[in-house]
Amino acid sequence: MFLKHRILILLAAVALLSQSCNEYQKVLKNEDVKAKYDMAEKYYEAKDFKRANRLFEQIAPKYVGKPQGERVQFFLADTYYQVKNYNFAGYQFERFLKSYPKSDKAAESSFLGAKSYYMLSPRYSLDQTDTEKALVKLQNFINTYPESEFMPEANSMAKELTTKKEKKAFEIAKQFTKLGNSYILDYSISAVAALDNFVSDYPGTIFREEALYLKLVATANLALNSTLNRKEERLETAEAAYKNLLKYYPKTSFLKDAENLREKVSKEMTRYKEQENLAK
Repeated sequence: MFLKHRILILLAAVALLSQSCNEYQKVLKNEDVKAKYDMAEKYYEAKDFKRANRLFEQIAPKYVGKPQGERVQFFLADTYYQVKNYNFAGYQFERFLKSYPKSDKAAESSFLGAKSYYMLSPRYSLDQTDTEKALVKLQNFINTYPESEFMPEANSMAKELTTKKEKKAFEIAKQFTKLGNSYILDYSISAVAALDNFVSDYPGTIFREEALYLKLVATANLALNSTLNRKEERLETAEAAYKNLLKYYPKTSFLKDAENLREKVSKEMTRYKEQENLAK
């Protein structure tokens, strides 16, 4: 009896689903805009966002300039977001804000539009165009709606994306440093420039200590392998890089390696001075 009862329930569910599918297909092909609107809202409330999205797509142009237009436009954007079509979601939320800047849904739309680009942001090693877009959108949201309930999440996302951008820039500079360690001096020169730019662009970065240490590595490598006519200047630059690291991080985790480099630089400076005196 129990098995028979379960089979009957299953058959009833299948019949109900089939009826629902038939009803949906019928309305989808129907020219009755009001019927599409009612069913789209029904599916939206039931969280069947995929079907709701298709219906809202069809009727949105019909409601432009009408009282229901604001509601339809928001639901269209949100259903794109809910089905994870973040490219279209971001675009539709932008359209919504341009059309209805004073809407009760403006703050939520601004936030979800920014979050759509956040969701598109790739790993740090890839192109960060969408990360840049997301940061601009998030900053605009933060500035425009400082009292919004979404503020904590927006700040958290902005911090995460900023760190991602920092990591990409830092890894590029780090790679130049590694290549410079192979005695390819041009890479050491590039590393110093990249690290200077990195520290300047991201003064509060979590990678600042390591960046200052890597600048010491790059300047020391450049100095120790330099030609005589540039050696003194470059040794002095390496010495300055060491002092700068210790100035900001006197207990740096790179202290032992930094002191070893400084010792090499100091010995090289002594040798250089001796050679210079002999040449006089």
